[in-house]
Amino acid sequence: MKQRAAASLSDLCQLIATLRSPGGCQWDRQQTKNSLGRYLRDETYEVIDAIDRESPEALREELGDTLFLILFLSRLAEETGEFDINDVMADVMEKMIRRHPHVFGQTSVKSVDDIKLNWELIKKKEKTDSEQSVLGNVSPSLPPMLAALTITKNASAVGFDWTTAEGVFEKIEEEVRELKEALCSGDRRRLCEELGDAFFSLVNLCRFTGIDPEEALGQTNKKFLRRFAFVEKEIKAIGKEPGAATLEEMDAIWNRAKDCEGKNE
Repeated sequence: MKQRAAASLSDLCQLIATLRSPGGCQWDRQQTKNSLGRYLRDETYEVIDAIDRESPEALREELGDTLFLILFLSRLAEETGEFDINDVMADVMEKMIRRHPHVFGQTSVKSVDDIKLNWELIKKKEKTDSEQSVLGNVSPSLPPMLAALTITKNASAVGFDWTTAEGVFEKIEEEVRELKEALCSGDRRRLCEELGDAFFSLVNLCRFTGIDPEEALGQTNKKFLRRFAFVEKEIKAIGKEPGAATLEEMDAIWNRAKDCEGKNE
């Protein structure tokens, strides 16, 4: 195996500084916090995908891409005199030590639940007055599904919740009825609102039952991709393209794909 030169955090910081220098890369020099923020969001999902695929090679690569963007954002802040990567590391070190008093202090804990409770209490003390609201920590930049999950979690923490999953399900049924009415009305604005209400209620049911909505939808996406690939393969086997096949033909093959999966389970 070919030996590779060791790289340090400072080496990567220097590389970014070179890219941002007058003689560096024009594209890198044009980047802003907003543009890099969008790339960081995409890279975060790619890290999660690498974890789900249990691919060490992919995870290593995606972690590198994410680290690069974190250091790049820190470099932009350094250029404007706001902070640098050393400040970032110092802040998170202080925060982690402060939030682990059972490790770095004298606090005694008996369980993971105790640790979580301490963490939340410490977080609450750290918040500013404007963040003290029950929903004050819901970032407007969160993906809508994650934001909905956080909102319902926080509301539940202060008792604003159903007592049983049946109550949540009844709310979903109510929202579906209103969605049907909106669809029949032809009012696009109302339809958009009712679709949002239905999504929100489904996310709330996920939260209530302990199911991660992102994971649930992700599994369904993968299932659809797998079954549709089977449909495409079978359609081509009879000399057709998916666009030329009838809905009845594709639906019949789809059902075969479902049957095959059921037998393999």
